[in-house]
Amino acid sequence: MKAQIYSMDGKAAREATLPAQFSANVRYDLISRAAISDQTKHYQPKGNDPRAGMETSARYKGRKEDFGSGKNKGTAIRPREILPKGRLGKVKRIPSAVKGRRAHPPHVNKIIFERINKKEYRLALISAISATAHKDVVAARGHTVAVALPIILDSSFEAISKTAKLHEALSVIIGADLERANKRKLRTGVRKRKGGKVYPKSALIAVSKDSPLLKAGRNIPGVDVVKVSDLTVEALAPGAKAGRLALYTEAALAEISKL
Repeated sequence: MKAQIYSMDGKAAREATLPAQFSANVRYDLISRAAISDQTKHYQPKGNDPRAGMETSARYKGRKEDFGSGKNKGTAIRPREILPKGRLGKVKRIPSAVKGRRAHPPHVNKIIFERINKKEYRLALISAISATAHKDVVAARGHTVAVALPIILDSSFEAISKTAKLHEALSVIIGADLERANKRKLRTGVRKRKGGKVYPKSALIAVSKDSPLLKAGRNIPGVDVVKVSDLTVEALAPGAKAGRLALYTEAALAEISKL
């Protein structure tokens, strides 16, 4: 399987032989499972203080002969604060009381991450890479692209350090998709008041190593730049849906062949 290599001026210069990963079968079930597993890695464990709601003088006094007992006084027998002279205080400690403990609080030891086998995740990653080479799958995600897929960039792209220069080079190749992703949407409800803004996902650029391109591409709306070693299924299939528009540098192909 071959693909065109695009130079800095946006013209197809020559052809490159693609690794076998681009010819793999697209397993949508594995891609969805691995993408959800990646999403759960962003979760933060939550828990409460084990003594929350219990730091009070309230105690249960139900025995009739007990000093300060609430029995036969026309009030509900609940854990109440200890007051002078055996008086009944406010109900505390129980879940139905004000500032009482929670009945079923969250625990930090709860497993909130979706686990996946290493071999299964590797197969899902290869399958997600293969999906980026199918134009019908990429178009189904809403991307607008006129050139043949996959898009391979010349290795000189990794030396770009200016956002404006990168945007100018990408506009010749995928200008329509960049324009689509530049239309931001405001979130609704509470998220809108918090300043939430959503940009559609555009291109994902995969590079072979640490390069200035990682910093140059982060200010373009919808564009993400990652190293092949940091490539995840979630990046290739946002929202667990395969077929993101992906661009690979020529040097990154050698790293992909090692996956």
